Order: sequence, then C-alpha cells, then structure tokens
Amino acid sequence: MEQLIALALRGGIISVVVVIVILAVFILPQAMRILREYERGVIFRLGKLQGAKGPGLIFLIPMIDKMVKMDLRVVTIDVPKQEIMTKDNVPATVDAVIYFRVVDPNAAVVKVENYWKATSLIGQTTLRSVLGQSALDELLSQRDIINQKLQEIIDKQTEPWGIKVTSVEVKEVALPDSMKRAMAKQAEAERERRAKVVNAEGEFQAAEKMVQAAGLIAKEPIALQLRYLQTMREMASEHNTTTFLPLPIDLFSAFLKK
Repeated sequence: MEQLIALALRGGIISVVVVIVILAVFILPQAMRILREYERGVIFRLGKLQGAKGPGLIFLIPMIDKMVKMDLRVVTIDVPKQEIMTKDNVPATVDAVIYFRVVDPNAAVVKVENYWKATSLIGQTTLRSVLGQSALDELLSQRDIINQKLQEIIDKQTEPWGIKVTSVEVKEVALPDSMKRAMAKQAEAERERRAKVVNAEGEFQAAEKMVQAAGLIAKEPIALQLRYLQTMREMASEHNTTTFLPLPIDLFSAFLKK
C-alpha cells in the first residue's frame, strides 16, 4: 500500500513538473523580451499606454501586455521624383532624400498610424511647395539654403509625432533639353561679353600708358632716341635677314618742329 502511495505521489510530482516546464516553454518567451541599445518597447496594458521601456531585458504580463518595438536609429527615405514649375515658369523634375529618427517612441506609436509613410508624404508635398516658390537660378546655385528651408518645414510638421528630421538633401534637378540648350547659349554669351569687356579694359589701359609715354617723350626728347635704339635691337634678332641702317634722329628735328 505504501509503495502505491509513493508511486502516486511520484507520478503527481512528475506531472506537475511537466506542466510547469510546458508552461515555462510557452509563457516565458511571451513574458521576457530583450531589446538592443537602439530599440525601445512601447508597452500597452489592456489597451492603455504604459510607456516606453528598454534597452535590455524587460518583462511583460502574458495575454495582458502588448509591446510595439521602435527603432531609434537614423532612417533614410528617398523622396520620389516630383514634377515642379519654378517661380520663373521653368519645368523641372527633382528628387530628394530625408534623414530622420524617432526621438519620442510613445508619440510615434500613438499619434500617427505610420510615421514612415507620413514623413515621406509630407516630404513630397513640401518639396513641391518650396521649390515651386524658388527661381531656377536659386535652385541651382543656392542648394544649401533650400535644403535648410526644407528641413525646417518638415521637422516642424513631424515634431508632434516624435520625429526629428536631421537633414534634407535635394539630389538631382533634371531640366528639359530645350532649357539646357538655352542655358548653354546664355553661358556662352556671358563668356563672350566678359572677353569683350576685358579686351576693352586692356585697350583703355594701353591708351593711358601711351599718353603717359608721349608726355614723357615731349618733356625729354632723348627718350625717343632710346626707344628708337630699343626698337632696332628688337628687330635685329638672331635669324633675321633684314638689313637696316640707323639714322640719327636729329636729321628729323626740323620736320618735328614744323
């Protein structure tokens, strides 16, 4: 009799241990979660927000607590190409990239359904709006100012969602072929204008120097003789076959006085 009771007790203990092991196998994975350094878990208990926890080991009440995992690393979104019309009525196709991260996991879960999609759509509309208010020259030459303006506007709109926009960069501005040819002609005309201005300035400076030289020669006639000799020296190069005889400049003094 005692042996039967001992066997029954032993069987009961084994059954309890088996049940406990089975419960541990199924319940512990739901009750224990490990979050990495860049992750946070937003906890809902019976549908009510409890807050964000992590990183490390966190415990949940099975069947009662629900966790939404959030990534706090910087996320990159490619804004699709947008057809815009600039302030000076030039059609263009632009695209951009947005860098942002989650700074408030609770707001990113509770206040917006899909923060990724919402940020992308706001980036598209803001891109069309801001670039549509800029002239083509500003779009091509003042890219840093436009990027800063885009970043401020998008960040202001996503701030209530717990999203921080760190940077916005316009990647490419595609223009029609006809506009590219017109810009090339404009640049060529501008280079020709600058060349003519530089040439005119050189002629003006040369004329000024010639007037100064004439005044100096008028005061000191010997300067003309020195210039005459220098010109002869320049003409008498090593391989020059021209023969010339120098004449005293005094022979022409009578004609110069007249």
